[in-house]
Amino acid sequence: MIIIPARLNSSRFTNKILVDILGLPMVIRTAKQVSALDDVTIATDSQEVINLAKKHGLNAVMTSSSHNSGTDRINEAAKILALKDDDIIINVQGDEPFIEEEVVQAVINRVKEIKTNKEDIMMVSCYKKISSNLADDPNHVKVLLNSKNNASYFSRSKIPYHRDHHDASLYNGHLGIYGFTVKSLNTFCNLSDAPIEHIEKLEQLRAIYHEEKISMVEVQSNSFGIDTQEDLDNALKIFSKK
Repeated sequence: MIIIPARLNSSRFTNKILVDILGLPMVIRTAKQVSALDDVTIATDSQEVINLAKKHGLNAVMTSSSHNSGTDRINEAAKILALKDDDIIINVQGDEPFIEEEVVQAVINRVKEIKTNKEDIMMVSCYKKISSNLADDPNHVKVLLNSKNNASYFSRSKIPYHRDHHDASLYNGHLGIYGFTVKSLNTFCNLSDAPIEHIEKLEQLRAIYHEEKISMVEVQSNSFGIDTQEDLDNALKIFSKK
């Protein structure tokens, strides 16, 4: 099951999930972009989004407006949908209208592998190599990896700091796609909040703070999350030509 958290209000870009992306509202285009991979449900706090989903033949569930994170929202949706503990849930952000199927499939495959091998991993996410210039942008989150390709830290800052400067091979750009089982999702959401997640405004740091493991998959992708008007303008320039 792919669940797309879709909170209507955004502090940086008002109603961004409803912005037109090549003829469709952003959240609808995102859902259709991944609908060939698995069943898709939009988890929202907006009747307008519920109505939009119905209009476009997509499933949507109403969730609380009080959630602090998208992960908490999809956890509520999983309960509404009565999913089983070992069901796989993929969290695709509603502001990823150009995410490639191959990227999401890579996360799905890794979660399946973890289930089969009974690995001690809480969640799966993914990253791609990014340029030094892109790594300067705080809207593009960076991730550090350990020797087992698990995440050591995520930051909006440019990490690692390269004293000799500009070695592009060092920078891993995080893509906000997450894979869980229903059980591991619920475990994550029952962890206490971490100070670092509120400082960086990155909810995945809750797992790092509590010493849980996040397995990272390297992918190839041209997509990026749309957090600002500038991101939207750049995305439309890039993808409208394809």
